[in-house]
Amino acid sequence: QVQLVESGGGLVQAGGSLRLSCAASGRFFSNYGVGWFRQAPGKDREFVAAIAWSGGVIRYADSVKGRFTISRDNAENTVYLQMNSLKPEDTAVYYCAADFRTDVKLRSPYWGQGTQVTVSS
Repeated sequence: QVQLVESGGGLVQAGGSLRLSCAASGRFFSNYGVGWFRQAPGKDREFVAAIAWSGGVIRYADSVKGRFTISRDNAENTVYLQMNSLKPEDTAVYYCAADFRTDVKLRSPYWGQGTQVTVSS
């Protein structure tokens, strides 16, 4: 099992940048697929980015391609989401997720508590 704690959210102007971090506790972190999802007020939770447990495959939602970068540091048990060129529509609570030896999805069992990202226009 893993426990996930996000940090790095905040208020930023459009065009700015933020870096989210997700610290994982537990063993064998490298065996977990990890990723980021977000949920805006009144909307369903949606996929943002993911990186495979093997580290070889990275996926992005079309809405963030070219602006967001996901990475992981298995030695530090941490996943990052670098967000550049932020837009007001990126405003949401961002959640980190993990799943054992598979890609993350909405049904993945491990989730953080979320961190708020607000982008002002």
